[in-house]
Amino acid sequence: MTATISREQWGSRFGYMMAVIGAMVGAGNIWRMPYVTGENGGGAFLIAYFLLLYLIAVPGLMGETSLGRYTRQGLLGTFRKIYGNNKMVGLGLVIVVFNVLLMSYYSSVVGWTIYYAYHAVIGTFTQTGFDTAALWQAFSENKALNVAMHTISMLMVTGTLLFGIKNGIERLSKWMMPILTLSLIAIAIRGLTLPGAMAGLEFSFSPNWEYLARGETWLAALGQALFSTGLGWGIALTYGSYLGRNDDLPLGGGIFTAVGNTSFGLLAIFAVFPIVFAYGLEPTSGPALAFVALATAFGNMSGGYFWALLFFVGFFFANMTTAIAITEVGVTTYKEERNVSRSKAVITICGIVWLLGIPSAMSADILGYLDFVLGNWGLPLATFIIMVTIGWKFDAKRLRLISLNRGADIYVPRSWEAIVRYQIPLIMLGIMSYFLYSNFSTSPWKTISGLIVLTLTIPLCMWIMDKRERSLNVDYVYGEEAP
Repeated sequence: MTATISREQWGSRFGYMMAVIGAMVGAGNIWRMPYVTGENGGGAFLIAYFLLLYLIAVPGLMGETSLGRYTRQGLLGTFRKIYGNNKMVGLGLVIVVFNVLLMSYYSSVVGWTIYYAYHAVIGTFTQTGFDTAALWQAFSENKALNVAMHTISMLMVTGTLLFGIKNGIERLSKWMMPILTLSLIAIAIRGLTLPGAMAGLEFSFSPNWEYLARGETWLAALGQALFSTGLGWGIALTYGSYLGRNDDLPLGGGIFTAVGNTSFGLLAIFAVFPIVFAYGLEPTSGPALAFVALATAFGNMSGGYFWALLFFVGFFFANMTTAIAITEVGVTTYKEERNVSRSKAVITICGIVWLLGIPSAMSADILGYLDFVLGNWGLPLATFIIMVTIGWKFDAKRLRLISLNRGADIYVPRSWEAIVRYQIPLIMLGIMSYFLYSNFSTSPWKTISGLIVLTLTIPLCMWIMDKRERSLNVDYVYGEEAP
């Protein structure tokens, strides 16, 4: 029998774009983009980054989004529609598993920003003689407090997702992202007025042309371009499945979202590094940049309470919208596969994420291990699976003609097909091979164990879906049939 279920849609193009940009803009844009730019040739790195973003990431996002709009289903429904009722649907389950694991430790990062936003509100950073390094160390070592922040983070994500696509994700993104934008602009303007601030921009933007001849520069630029957009993680596919049939995909699902992601990365550079250099702080990457260096600077700055509040609340918004997008991949998939209400799907998936996230909240080593495995191989593998599915199994030419260019103001040419068929899959294989080569000598145990886990995950997911597909006797059709 066939069950037809009406499918929710985004309320407006603006709301959709804010949600997608919110999904992209997260911790990596705020604390990673400025540092990576400065360490890899400044302006030279940005040239490599922009080239790879628009030549590789944007075409990939267009393809993933258009596939979601075509099938109007989540990951498993999409893979079932393309591969049929067989074990190959398990490849979609692999991506869902990666998303759930990613969110299980990313929730802790969101919890960090909640904790620091709270301290910004109560004025902790502007207290006389306050030691921000001591605060970060004490917080990092307090397992119970970290679990509590992880729990609060997941409760917030759950509450938003319970309201659905239009009234939950879209409504939140439509006011969170503009506030984040204004916050970064205000902080950037304030930072540029500080003595010595220009040294920060010089560190970030002064082009060292020799870096363009270094393979490491291009690899760093590629990593920033691909991973900051979340290409191939199922987010663009899931969000695209809630688009209308005639929405403009090349602009809305590709170019505008990439421009938004780039803009936030540049804003982060203008907001962060002038302050760091003005106060003679170490421009280290990772959590220390935001939670120690910048917190110290705000404490010494005139009007520091206001600037700390703007930054840490905005930082929380950036991480929150990303967390919502990652979790929605699992929610949409579970809802459709089990044919349950959205509320039940949200509570189930968020409950699983919360439970799996407790070890990461209690141990930085576990969090780091999961990030190591997923960042080096899991997420590139997910991108590889989706791009091969688009380019070869579904057929890139077919998708371009019947979905990508439907309702488009900008016509996507045939050259797009070669990018998703050859370039992106080969690049993903290259990234995974490079990380295997570079990490094996420095972290052999983590590398071998991580690869074993990934190697076992794929056949296990395919076995699970093979058993399910054999017993499946209901075809779910969501809304209008795809053309």
